[in-house]
Amino acid sequence: MGLYLGNYCYVMIIVLVLGKEVRTQSLKNGYYSASCPRAESIVRSTVESHFDSDPTISPGLLRLHFHDCFVQGCDGSVLIKGKKAEQAALANGGLRGFEVIDDAKAQLELECPGVVSCADILALAARDAVDLSSGPSWRVPTGRKDGRISLASEASNLPSPFDSVAVQKQKFEAKGLDAHDLVTLLGAHTIGQTDCLFFRYRLYNYTVTGNSDPTISPSFLTQLKTLCPPNGDPSKRVALDIGSPSKFDVSFFKNLRDGNGILESDQRLWSDSETNDVVRKYASTIRGLLGLRFDKEFGQAMVKMSSIEVKTDVDGEVRKVCSKINY
Repeated sequence: MGLYLGNYCYVMIIVLVLGKEVRTQSLKNGYYSASCPRAESIVRSTVESHFDSDPTISPGLLRLHFHDCFVQGCDGSVLIKGKKAEQAALANGGLRGFEVIDDAKAQLELECPGVVSCADILALAARDAVDLSSGPSWRVPTGRKDGRISLASEASNLPSPFDSVAVQKQKFEAKGLDAHDLVTLLGAHTIGQTDCLFFRYRLYNYTVTGNSDPTISPSFLTQLKTLCPPNGDPSKRVALDIGSPSKFDVSFFKNLRDGNGILESDQRLWSDSETNDVVRKYASTIRGLLGLRFDKEFGQAMVKMSSIEVKTDVDGEVRKVCSKINY
């Protein structure tokens, strides 16, 4: 059963430049209750249909929403196709879930044409993807407009699996997210996957002498070397939470505690004093209680993230097709 963050709430987004308020935008729960009453249920049924045939679509939708919000704000700009659009950026390689958003959009255009934005569909789909993976649910404030700009060059500052904790904090802070939000949101890796390419250096070439990363537990190191041999396929997919790869739970944090993190950027959260406090809290051996706390705080962090730099009626639109701007 999902957790909700209250029956009704408004989220006010204030954009500040040089300390001066330049624009405000109000998101609210139930934004489409009058204009498109079935909007959220249509998105939910669409995500569920795709999930039933491929459960790995859940982490795909989460990553898609995350990458959208960190470039140009949560405006659906990552959905736009083009040789120079965000999708073409190296950091956006392997993004998945576009067909789910397109499917939901097509159904919504039949139900209530020109009403529901692609940015809102993506935010709702990410929530539903978590819920379907035995994770929490939460109320998603809606009312975002779709952006008209999508540039691959602006995706260069997306968080990377090679980032130090300091760099991760800096990138999140630039978006109004603190260290607690950083750790909580990275908990999404409990259902994620990655390529051997992004962590194999930790197994064989971590130092100039060819040693392995000493923060990896010995038994886990053996397991990872079996999955990703030195001359193996660099694109081979490996679950970021090998213990329960398809279940949204706190085992990801227990892995970090035990030296079983796959990505170096994840494992480093255990060695930083500020992020360690949060990881330790979620990795507690107290059954049930801390899992519920993570569920609640993940929903809260997602609401916060999905409110980054949302577009207003002035600089946004409701696209007819999510992959291209209106003309």
